[in-house]
Amino acid sequence: MNFPTLKVILLRIYRFYVKKHLNKILISLLLSFGVAGSTAAIAWLLDPAIKKMFIEQDKSMMLLIPITIVLAFSLKGASLYFARIILIKVGNEVVKEIQIQLASSVLKSDIHTIESKHSGKYLSHFLYDVNQVNQLVSSGVLNLMKDTLTLSVLISLMFYQNWKLALFALIVMPFAAFIAKSLGKRMGKATTESAQVSGSLTSFLSEMIKGSRMIKIYQQENFELNRSTKLITSMMNKRNKLGFILIRATPIMEMLTGVMIAGFIYYSGFMIASGEMGINNFFSFLTAMMLAYQPIRSLATINMLFYQGAAGAERVFNVLDAKPNIKEIESYPGLKINLGKIEFKNVSFSYPNTDEAAIKDINISIEGGSTAALVGHSGAGKSTIINLLPRFYDPNKGEVFIDEQKISNVSLSSLRKNISMVSQDIILFDDTIRANIAYANQTATDEQIIKACDFAAASDFIKNTPRGYDTLIGENGIRLSGGQKQRISIARAVLKDSPVILLDEATSSLDAESEEKVQNAIINLTKNKTTLVIAHRLSTIIRADKIFVLNKGKIVDTGTHNELLKNSMIYKSLYSKQLSS
Repeated sequence: MNFPTLKVILLRIYRFYVKKHLNKILISLLLSFGVAGSTAAIAWLLDPAIKKMFIEQDKSMMLLIPITIVLAFSLKGASLYFARIILIKVGNEVVKEIQIQLASSVLKSDIHTIESKHSGKYLSHFLYDVNQVNQLVSSGVLNLMKDTLTLSVLISLMFYQNWKLALFALIVMPFAAFIAKSLGKRMGKATTESAQVSGSLTSFLSEMIKGSRMIKIYQQENFELNRSTKLITSMMNKRNKLGFILIRATPIMEMLTGVMIAGFIYYSGFMIASGEMGINNFFSFLTAMMLAYQPIRSLATINMLFYQGAAGAERVFNVLDAKPNIKEIESYPGLKINLGKIEFKNVSFSYPNTDEAAIKDINISIEGGSTAALVGHSGAGKSTIINLLPRFYDPNKGEVFIDEQKISNVSLSSLRKNISMVSQDIILFDDTIRANIAYANQTATDEQIIKACDFAAASDFIKNTPRGYDTLIGENGIRLSGGQKQRISIARAVLKDSPVILLDEATSSLDAESEEKVQNAIINLTKNKTTLVIAHRLSTIIRADKIFVLNKGKIVDTGTHNELLKNSMIYKSLYSKQLSS
């Protein structure tokens, strides 16, 4: 990361996140003055302590000076404590705001944007990258204020005591600045590499946990352990690299400090011998110089902290700045449902980063309140058509209409409000049965939820669970069978009570008994609703009012079940294969 980029990112962090906490930072700045002043006071007090207590042996100072030193240390400790408390709070507030914005950005992103990056990468942004920003704000800002002020006050004290020696002591400053500049650039690059490995590790661990059954049945524990070992080792190496860069300045600074102190003692010896400097001044100056070493060392490496924070912020801002292709436009009118008629007119679509069209010149008309089905071999384009209706994607060519309204010209919220979807990929949350069903309508009463479950043929099995509707179902409903999960999914769709229903192979993975129950639930769900169904089992769509046969992205035949058996070779072939199996 070059300096202009660093500057732009730091300015953005200040303007949008830190500036609103400026009053708290000013309080922390005042407390930093307390830290700097008390640190200088400790060094200065050694002058009268040695002179009055040891040389002049003034008994009146025997108690006063030690008490004053204790007070100076106490003031330094209290000031530093409260300054840190304030900036820790500010750092966490900034993290909270960035994480909320990240969550909002992910939730508002279109499907392509979300699916183009592994979920582990997003988790890395939430956990790793924002932590780098937190360190920048909470530690970096405090150290910058505290150490700059402390160093300034100590240098002023050194000049006050002996300007010649102070000039000699300042020789180390340009070297420290050079070290900081050279290491800062390396730190930004190493932080970016570390974040990339962290994202890959998070992605891998997430998949490893989710795929635990598959790993065990194929006995791939050793293979996955080797993969995880490689990633964890890579992460360790990146952390080592970061750590090595951070401490690389230490031996150089130690050597420079040693040269500075040795030269100071050598030069001071001549000054004391000539009477130009007293022994009390020597020890006071030496203490000030030693106390100045810590802020010099801190400031020599602080820009590395800024590069780390800026690198994390840059990755977060890339997510925040990504503009979704499909988004809510407030000025668009709401969708007005009359009959629920669906039309596709000359619709073609290709998935991003692919050359071949998933569907080509699709023309479909589905009457309101009727049931239409899409059949065809895998990859024929059935799911693509389903995904275009709620605008998960937009067609490259052509238009989709509901009740003669272009769905691209109505508000996104009103469109999706009128559509329910039940698919084979059931999404359930690690919550209660009640909460999962009520996800469709957060204000639903218990009576409405129970009624929806009755329609979905789910009430009986729910009553037999340990706590009924308050039973926790585990991650993605792991404590439920496939049929039970599907019926909860249908109950959720029933509760939403949308005029348009999309069924994407909702019974494909069920046994015969579960399929019968789910099929009855689907009949209740789709009654008097415009329904578009995808089903591999043709027995589930025999009653459809219209069936569209797809092949290689095109509609090749249309009709009822009986008509297609007579007129469609593809449909007849699919049906015959299923009968024989």
